Amino acid sequence: MNYELKMRERKRKKEILKLYQDGILSQRVREAYSLLEKCQVCPRECGVNRLKGEQGFCRSGLLPVVSSCNTHHGEEPPISGQRGSGTIFLANCNLRCVFCQNYPISQLGVGNEVTVEELSKMMLKLQKSGCHNINFVTPTHFAPQILKAVELATVEGLNIPLLWNTNGYDSVEMLRLLDGVISIYLPDAKYMDPQMAQKYSNALSNYPEINLAAIKEMWRQTGSLVIDTEGIAQKGVIVRHLVLPEGIAGTKQVLKMLAQEISPNVYISLMSQYFPANKASSYSEINRKISRQEYDDALECLDAEGLCDGWIQPYQEG
Repeated sequence: MNYELKMRERKRKKEILKLYQDGILSQRVREAYSLLEKCQVCPRECGVNRLKGEQGFCRSGLLPVVSSCNTHHGEEPPISGQRGSGTIFLANCNLRCVFCQNYPISQLGVGNEVTVEELSKMMLKLQKSGCHNINFVTPTHFAPQILKAVELATVEGLNIPLLWNTNGYDSVEMLRLLDGVISIYLPDAKYMDPQMAQKYSNALSNYPEINLAAIKEMWRQTGSLVIDTEGIAQKGVIVRHLVLPEGIAGTKQVLKMLAQEISPNVYISLMSQYFPANKASSYSEINRKISRQEYDDALECLDAEGLCDGWIQPYQEG
């Protein structure tokens, strides 16, 4: 490992501790919780008082709801590594994708309410088990509670990278409170057509603008992916894009946006595993897997935009 990379890693490990010691982390927790009073945690800005248990679109109150907490080996290679990613799967979501493969968790809310103290202990347990990182899955609507739990865990020695595994419908205001706390961002870039975002993910009409602004902020904070000599991600952004049937995801436009508005050096995870789950059978145009040709077309778009860093999946028939 070269000297520059060593220094960057050392800086990352010390950054969150310094935020805590300087009182900045506590101040950010207070600011984040203030966003719950008339909820503005995500771009929907529902305005409900979640401090009193009121629920908006995401159907979430004050306490975080955790569906699972375990070691996961199925993420991108620099995330899972050899020892796995310490995944904490949060229930509920601020989108409602009609094809969501995890809809019992994201839309039916399968999980258990936990305190922030319990959430912090989950992080420490995953770190103790040897996981490379703490991977918050679908965290957006519980960002203040996660920030508080991180503060508690930091006192107890949490020091591995924290990963924000999100649908990409995040508030820039909330993301700024995570600056220096989250090391790795793993957002979706789902659509470029607002009508498609509304129809298939129940997003507001501003999804493309919100998504781009969020990814820009993530990139500003962490930049391009930094991988250590063991092949493990330490800092940076990986953008996921799921190819949908009939070009509904607007893959060509999404990849052009990422190359031109973020960077041609951004890491892309181009996913081919779509299958019709949840309510997809009610939409004939997405009631099938993608074809080999559709995925090949997506790969050509990657090449056309000069996006060379990241991962693709082998297409599987059937």
